[in-house]
Amino acid sequence: MLIRQERPSDVPAIRAVTAAAFAGVAHSAPPVEPDGVPGEATLVGWLREDKGWVPELSLVAQETPVDSAVVGHVVATRGRLADRPALGLGPLSVHPAHQGRGVGSALVHAVLGAADALGEPVVVLLGDPALYSRFGFGPARDLGIEAPDPAWGDYFQARALTAWDAAYAAPFRYAAPFDRL
Repeated sequence: MLIRQERPSDVPAIRAVTAAAFAGVAHSAPPVEPDGVPGEATLVGWLREDKGWVPELSLVAQETPVDSAVVGHVVATRGRLADRPALGLGPLSVHPAHQGRGVGSALVHAVLGAADALGEPVVVLLGDPALYSRFGFGPARDLGIEAPDPAWGDYFQARALTAWDAAYAAPFRYAAPFDRL
């Protein structure tokens, strides 16, 4: 498997992988588009057009370096902890035909490593604690980070990186396209 930065030519494949990964998800947000594409695929496009987009943190997975077909995608975009930068992870998408093979894990490890190398302090996400705890995520409130919606509880998680400082604790705000959800 090869994990690499997204290229402009990957955009249609990323949309297709994201749509396939979220097809049939009852809680798709934003809702399914009129063309039947899950909202997460639209969200990735909105994020790509936003000032919070961090090109170095939009990564794709190819099954092999020779086979250039995109089978997975992850993105982390610029959010804020009060007046400090922070990252929000997601969506994370793996084509259903490639799920259960470690593609998602490889993408998460790669984006966390890239974020740390860029000097980012923390990555937050909204997701299943049972899934993301293996990557070092825990309840964001344990780091003093407040969720945009308190009802998210333990599903709003954070992973401190090397540059983390407890003084960064504050309410988190995702990149602006998330406000459209």
